[in-house]
Amino acid sequence: MLITFKNKDTLKLDDYSLKCSIGKNGISLIKKEGDKSTPQGVFTFGKLYYRADRVKKPETKISSKIIKKDMGWCDDATNKSYNKEIKINKKIKHEKLFRKDNSYDYLIVINYNTKNIKRAKGSAIFLHLTKNYKKTAGCIAVKEKDLLIILKLINKSSKIKIY
Repeated sequence: MLITFKNKDTLKLDDYSLKCSIGKNGISLIKKEGDKSTPQGVFTFGKLYYRADRVKKPETKISSKIIKKDMGWCDDATNKSYNKEIKINKKIKHEKLFRKDNSYDYLIVINYNTKNIKRAKGSAIFLHLTKNYKKTAGCIAVKEKDLLIILKLINKSSKIKIY
């Protein structure tokens, strides 16, 4: 399964077209930490993370993990855990996964810069939830009903093409 992103606001999956939002500064081939752009390329998917205290585990063929209060994603380019899940530590700059809003009730890691990690080239690129299609800090965001469709259709060899 190949999910294709096109037209700045549409994800295509087979016969499905899903409205989405992307980074505030559009798509970039030369991504940098904090540039608010969505990376260009073809990427696999990592784990699904979900808030078991708010939502049920969805039907999916990809591996999943429950988000706990102390979970974060390191976006500190000077840290050895850069662009990886971490246990929150005030000394390490991070993206909090256990959020007050509902954006991360479900999130799928987009495997951008997750293997052979290059420092400061961008981190925490997720496919996550939105209620209003507001521009993101670099992720792709869709409505919950659409993310649940995506989760049913993808597997560990599925890819997303962003161009």
